[in-house]
Amino acid sequence: MNVRRTIATSVRALLVASFAIIAAFVLVSQGAHAQESRERWDRDDHDGPVRGLKNVVLVHGAWADGSSWSKVIPLLEARGLHVVAVQNPLTSLADDVATTKRAIARLDGPVLLVGHSYGGAVITQAGDDPKVAGLVYVAAFAPDLGESVLDLLTANPTPIANDLTLDQFGFITLTARGIREDFAQDLSDTEQAVIIATQGPTSVAAGGTKITTAAWKFKPTWYAVAKRDRTISPDLERLFAQRMNATTIELSTSHVPMLSRPFEVAAFIGRAASKIQ
Repeated sequence: MNVRRTIATSVRALLVASFAIIAAFVLVSQGAHAQESRERWDRDDHDGPVRGLKNVVLVHGAWADGSSWSKVIPLLEARGLHVVAVQNPLTSLADDVATTKRAIARLDGPVLLVGHSYGGAVITQAGDDPKVAGLVYVAAFAPDLGESVLDLLTANPTPIANDLTLDQFGFITLTARGIREDFAQDLSDTEQAVIIATQGPTSVAAGGTKITTAAWKFKPTWYAVAKRDRTISPDLERLFAQRMNATTIELSTSHVPMLSRPFEVAAFIGRAASKIQ
């Protein structure tokens, strides 16, 4: 019995040590990647003030608010860009488009409109505003005329579908498991907890409304594909980028690259802004 107990104890100790080594490796790898991203921003991407266009309007997606851009905003402002993050009510596509257009109207000069997730549908519709000079999609829906977000999500299912909860008021929220495993799986526990606590319930009507204006058909476009996205299919994101003929990058991230890889996302937005005079 003592021998068995000793063996069992040794095996447990070995497993604990193995998990500790793996966890340490993951943390070191993540830290090294973050440092590499920061150094790349300083060395290559952060190449001084953006010339030409100065205004950037950031549009958040479903189950989020303007703070989802909190890591990107200071990086863009450091390049001399004037940044506004809208606070969409998520009550309907029309309400969110109106909120975004009010933000655009308050600015002087041309605007680069940036949308994440469902926010891509918003900028697709709101992008017909004459002040909008270009569109940037970050792991975002880019519906064509007659398409809705729910149509596209239903036709291209992803794991997040198992973690949607509909309340009696017609609003959808994500479960904690959905956020941790399928929405923001590459963020820290603390960051995931903040998203869980602050998520904005999103009306079914918002996602179910079909697009009547597809601004990407007549405005310059850029697209950041999230290769590990479990909310929008990465293949669907590539399809969006291809049919828009968008300037495209791919990032090995979850659905929220602006939080997990803010330096790359900010650099991509900055390059888009620099192309618009």
